Amino acid sequence: MTAEAFKADIEEKVANGQRLSYEDGVALYECDDLNWLGRMAHQVRTDKNGERVMFNINRHLNLTNVCSASCAYCSFQRKPGEKDAYTMRVEEAVQLAKQMEGEKLTELHIVNGLHPTLPWRYYPRVLKELKAALPGVSLKAFTATEVQWFEKISGLSASDILDELIEAGLASLTGGGAEIFDWEVRQHIVDHDCHWEDWSRIHKLAHEKGLRTPATMLYGHIEERRHRVDHVMRLREMQDETGGFVVFIPLRYQHDFVDAKDGKIRNRIQAQTTMASAAESLRTFAVSRLMLDNFDHVKCFWVMHGLDVAQLSLNYGADDLDGSVVEYKITHDADSYGTPNTMHREDLLDLIRDAGFTPVERNTRYEVVHTYDPPQSLAERRAEPQDVWA
Repeated sequence: MTAEAFKADIEEKVANGQRLSYEDGVALYECDDLNWLGRMAHQVRTDKNGERVMFNINRHLNLTNVCSASCAYCSFQRKPGEKDAYTMRVEEAVQLAKQMEGEKLTELHIVNGLHPTLPWRYYPRVLKELKAALPGVSLKAFTATEVQWFEKISGLSASDILDELIEAGLASLTGGGAEIFDWEVRQHIVDHDCHWEDWSRIHKLAHEKGLRTPATMLYGHIEERRHRVDHVMRLREMQDETGGFVVFIPLRYQHDFVDAKDGKIRNRIQAQTTMASAAESLRTFAVSRLMLDNFDHVKCFWVMHGLDVAQLSLNYGADDLDGSVVEYKITHDADSYGTPNTMHREDLLDLIRDAGFTPVERNTRYEVVHTYDPPQSLAERRAEPQDVWA
């Protein structure tokens, strides 16, 4: 099939709402017309979400960086007794969270290392205390990997664990721990026992209990593009089954540099990897948007892409920029390209309007909190994204 025939076939499928195949996904990644790819993805995101770009006011809390695993790509983890290893007291976590009260915080995002000795009861207690201190704030906490770890240290089932966490205030799991599902890649980058079977099992349980959760994919390391297509196909099939995923988040792998505090390079795949280029990131957003026809939203987590790529991604399928974030240790222990630690509400409004979209503040379940004024030029905005040369 010629390139023009392929494009015509994809255009027809998109126009008719026809589901794209695995083969289509692989071919889309190989397409060298990035602007055309962006237009196709932009059409889908606009059909689903109009000119809106969502965000929320959130704070990330990493309760501990002590971890029993040593995943090949991770700069965040520390071993017990190692310099810079830490574990927050419950009171300390509450104090940090309450610092955001003045910004009308709506979500806490909590992800941690797999601490080898911290007792299971610590985790529901943290949620209970945070919820008591900030009753109007949604608690989006713990990866499926952490929930499987809780199974190990507690002897409870994931179902019982989720019930107890929900009772303590849990509103959503996070989407982490997904990385790349295909074992061909996963066995070389992940150093824990939570793989596709357990990740999907735990998210299905969460969906059955009424939680809506995000799904992620860590891209741009040792995987091939076909592995990304396989990854989103698995998520699409699971979404057909449960309908519980609220958003898909492509996360750009952070090529390690030297940790500023102790001079160590913990990323064991650094020598064979680079970070995905801006063009490759935009391509990944676009292909993901086109393949995931049953996902309402695609998020660009601006911390892992930089503000420029985040704005461009809004013309390549993304319709959400995450939120204020505040302190994302996991990325800032790896990157050195200057993303800020936090964005305030006005910063996010400016970022979205500057890209030509209408800002919409949301909550954890993607319900609208407030729709803000659009940019003054929105009425004159082109129907198609402008050409981008990456």
